[in-house]
Amino acid sequence: MNIRQYVDHLKQDGAFTENVACWRTLPARAAQYADFPEWLRPELREALEKRGIRRLYTHQRRALDAAHEGRDFVVVTPTASGKTLCYNLPVLSAILDDPDARALYLFPTKALGNDQSVGLYGLIEAMGAEIKAYTYDGDTPATARRAIRSAGHIVVTNPDMLHSGILPHHTKWVKLFENLRYVVIDEIHSYRGVFGANLANVIRRLRRICQFYGSDPVFLCCSATIANPAELAGLLTGRERMLCIDENGAPQGERHVIFYNPPVVNRQLGIRENMLSCAQDIVAGLVRNDIPTIVFAKARLQVEVMTRRLKELVRDPLGEDGRVRGYRSGYLPSQRHEIERKLREGEIRCVVSTNALELGVDIGQLDACVLCGYPGTIASTWQQAGRAGRRSDTSLLIVVATSSPLDQYIMRHPEYFFGRSPEEARVNPDNLYILLNHLKCAAYELPFSDGELFAGLPSTGEMLNYLAEEHILQLVGGRYHWSAEEFPQIGVNLRSADDQNFLIIDISDPKKRHVLGEMDRFTVPMLLHQYAIYMHEGRQYQVEELDFDDKKAYVRQVDVDYYTDADLNTSLKVLYDFDTRQSGQMTRTRGEVQVTSIVHIFKKMKLDTQENLGWGEVQLPELEMHTTACWWTLPEDLEPLFGKDALQTALVGLAHLIRSIAPVYLMCAPQDLSVVYHVRDPFTHRPTIYLYDNCPGGIGLSDRVYEMDDLLFREARAQLEACPCRDGCPSCLGASAQGAKATLRAILDRLLG
Repeated sequence: MNIRQYVDHLKQDGAFTENVACWRTLPARAAQYADFPEWLRPELREALEKRGIRRLYTHQRRALDAAHEGRDFVVVTPTASGKTLCYNLPVLSAILDDPDARALYLFPTKALGNDQSVGLYGLIEAMGAEIKAYTYDGDTPATARRAIRSAGHIVVTNPDMLHSGILPHHTKWVKLFENLRYVVIDEIHSYRGVFGANLANVIRRLRRICQFYGSDPVFLCCSATIANPAELAGLLTGRERMLCIDENGAPQGERHVIFYNPPVVNRQLGIRENMLSCAQDIVAGLVRNDIPTIVFAKARLQVEVMTRRLKELVRDPLGEDGRVRGYRSGYLPSQRHEIERKLREGEIRCVVSTNALELGVDIGQLDACVLCGYPGTIASTWQQAGRAGRRSDTSLLIVVATSSPLDQYIMRHPEYFFGRSPEEARVNPDNLYILLNHLKCAAYELPFSDGELFAGLPSTGEMLNYLAEEHILQLVGGRYHWSAEEFPQIGVNLRSADDQNFLIIDISDPKKRHVLGEMDRFTVPMLLHQYAIYMHEGRQYQVEELDFDDKKAYVRQVDVDYYTDADLNTSLKVLYDFDTRQSGQMTRTRGEVQVTSIVHIFKKMKLDTQENLGWGEVQLPELEMHTTACWWTLPEDLEPLFGKDALQTALVGLAHLIRSIAPVYLMCAPQDLSVVYHVRDPFTHRPTIYLYDNCPGGIGLSDRVYEMDDLLFREARAQLEACPCRDGCPSCLGASAQGAKATLRAILDRLLG
């Protein structure tokens, strides 16, 4: 079947349609065109016409005119709308007019940078122009790097390489920085949280070096649809007047959006069929009919479990199962490149991925997209959906719900999804932990003059003096010079506030060990403890040894019918309270906390039935993190009024609701926030609920929650009433608070007046 026939087949499938909460058909939309601007070089027009492009979309024309006038802009249109031409055409035209002009392209990943470079090289070759565009990343040979520094008109790189490989060595890049005309930042919506705060400070360092060499580049940005693109682009670039171009002139094919709610298997408890099993059945139907499909799962473990099941479905008599592949962070770059290439060439017909493939890498013609659970934001949902239907006139998106309150809310209120604008992207460039690291990097690159400002701060004297007292800087003749021995950029990981990744080493073959992948330090205790079953591309490996000091995990391939999942225990201690306000019957506070995490036990879960087969002990050191939090102190008479046990269960449900609702109002992944509660808190001595940023130093999420007053509690009350269960179920209160609905309703009524 083709995709249209399969959509018709689904409409006739009663077993499928009876669980469809919403089926919305978005009609096709015609393109809106504009002529080429008169100033565009004829070589470019001819090259575009050879490719069949005789006119521009309206948003492309507006972007070209803005760039030509020297205006910073951000283009916000859906995937496959031709955003690349919005920056390639003005950059190439400027270099044709002035061969000394330079441009710097920043992409969030090497894969995306390599992918976009292919299109750029093709356009340059079609013109036959002497424009040198190079990719400069960790894979660039040393011999090529010298040529790029001296002769590269367009340098394509990523934030990590700009941070550690270009800015610290700016004296070798004089030609680039003296003539830098444009800086392109693609996929800016991906720069949220820690990554966004780090990039904003890298750009601050870039602008400081440009100012030193006498240049002032124009910033050309592109983004998927978010609610605050101009604000985000301004925070990332430091530009106050950022033009937002959001009128999409590109055509769009017909799109079918289906919200699928798994059937209820226990109506009294509100328990639904396992989401992963339902999603596997839906994807299996697409795979059997050879419809190119991408599947997005929220967790690495989900990716591996589903990949294994689907591989078993397509495996031929010779054991070949390459038509289905997994894709996630932790795979080696060579493996990810191979998967991307085979997707483009059509060898792979189904890929199961985390949000690692959410960005605009060209992965060929896919017709269907299946989401294993609501991604948490409207923006991410549309971005993932846009990976299908890029070159066809019909596409299919199926969102398979979990039992979580957020997913069930979307299933019951599809108008919320289709009627609301996408969420805002939040970033806090002035996070003190991150800012101080980049101040050190900036001082290494260029000495600070006494009184010189950085990052829009009213003063840098206090921080510079602190670094001087720590013998990191030295004040000589009114200038702060770098005096430490180490290279500061090495200690700054842009993508997390922690730079300690663990290598995963396969020791199945005693004669040849090889690196299988890598994992961040905070995830290691959950997935790489001794005797854990680590899954990679659907294959199973048992962890033989975890060397925490050397940051290596040694694994051996096995074939078992279970996987492992660990329980994380978290404790929290208040360090400082910054602000306190009254919220009706509650007291609301924000401050700094220390979070301690440790894994004590792991469970063995059967692959097909998800049954618990047993458990084992984990012996690993505690992990500590300082971060920011918002907490609500509840009235002390709740315990005598409702009883300690009833209050404890109700707080479990309330924490579950707040954890699920908060990501709707903050554009963040659910794992960016954590919620803990105490019936009698050691700091406040009263019932207390804490919400904290799950990142060292905090990224401003809990600060924004602090400004929301009692909004999350009101939404929790509405969610509680919207759930049709009688006493509380996994969909509203979670698996551990069933039966507490009446108590929690009474508590919320009291708190909200």
